[in-house]
Amino acid sequence: METPHRVSTLELFFDLVFVFTITQLTVLLAEDISFRAAGQVLVIFTVLFWMYGGYAHLTNQVPPDRTVRRVLLILAMGAFLVCALAVPTAFGAGGIAFGLGYVCVVLVHSALYTQAHGSGVLWFALPNLLCALSVLAAGFFDGPPAWGLWMLALLIQFAVPQLVQRVAASGAESAEAAPAATTVTTVSDQLGGMSAEHLVERHGLLLIIVFGESVIAIGIGTGSLPLSVGIAGGAFLALAVASALWWMYFVRDEGRAEEVFAETAPEKRFKLAMLAYYYAFLPMLLGIAAFAAGVKKTIGHLGEHLHTGPALALAGGVAVYLAGDLAFRAVLGIGPARFRAAALVLVLATVPVGTGTAGLWQLLALVVVLLAALWAEVRWTPGCTAAAGRPTGSG
Repeated sequence: METPHRVSTLELFFDLVFVFTITQLTVLLAEDISFRAAGQVLVIFTVLFWMYGGYAHLTNQVPPDRTVRRVLLILAMGAFLVCALAVPTAFGAGGIAFGLGYVCVVLVHSALYTQAHGSGVLWFALPNLLCALSVLAAGFFDGPPAWGLWMLALLIQFAVPQLVQRVAASGAESAEAAPAATTVTTVSDQLGGMSAEHLVERHGLLLIIVFGESVIAIGIGTGSLPLSVGIAGGAFLALAVASALWWMYFVRDEGRAEEVFAETAPEKRFKLAMLAYYYAFLPMLLGIAAFAAGVKKTIGHLGEHLHTGPALALAGGVAVYLAGDLAFRAVLGIGPARFRAAALVLVLATVPVGTGTAGLWQLLALVVVLLAALWAEVRWTPGCTAAAGRPTGSG
């Protein structure tokens, strides 16, 4: 029987600061809706979210219930704030500041983890530091060299931990073959004993804060424009899209995810958490950011033909979110997939609606597609009820 472990207010405070990085990424994309800017957003957030996941796992095992831990976590918040402030110019004048902030994020994370695992943190602390140093080095360059160093950081981030895990697993097999040998534990053995309740709640709170940012985007997009019937209607439709995306995760998937993690052996939860709450959650969060950028560019021009960029941001953001949601469901064995997969295709088909008619009609089309998908799930999926988070069957 696991001891209940809830998310603390300091962790929620931490998440509020971290989400400012997503706000800044939305600003970056809204100012230049292009493939280049989208690539920068993808690379920057992939690096940042890696360490957010590290802190989520950290506080799952090392709760901030002591003064020194709280102080260090607040220091990490400050470092994330520096990164966030530098995001718009991370590939330019702000690259060095971003890199220094990220190095601090990594060092504080390693220092806090030593309280749980001692020198055992080296297998992930050193790759994380190498990744941060690569990001810092990128700040001294422009153009292809900077991109190359960012790509190196991603390579280190993804490849080295996998390599270490394989080596550790191989060492464990050797130890079993030779009982006298020193026992070597795998990554999952070392970090797998995490609280399912805390893990799911922490990421759910992060997601709801990010949804809040999409609502703020509505207000920023209107600016000083007078509140007309059209703007009010467009704001309502943008909120309806965000609400439908909220519904897709929180009404059923969150509760089912907690059940799946609770039923999973503690030593296997780390790998499952990486798949569900890093690889799958990454596109979900980026999708909301892209949609928010599209809303910013659209809300003041609802009656006009949209340029391709804003129309793609609206539809692409929702599609990327749905792709992440489908991956999340696949990892945890939550069904069905067919209705949301169909919705993913249909939301992309709304781009010509925005460019050919008006932004208002594209937002309406997105709402219709998402509501139809949710209705189809309830109508044709046994056990898929409207009860928040607690399904009556596995779907």
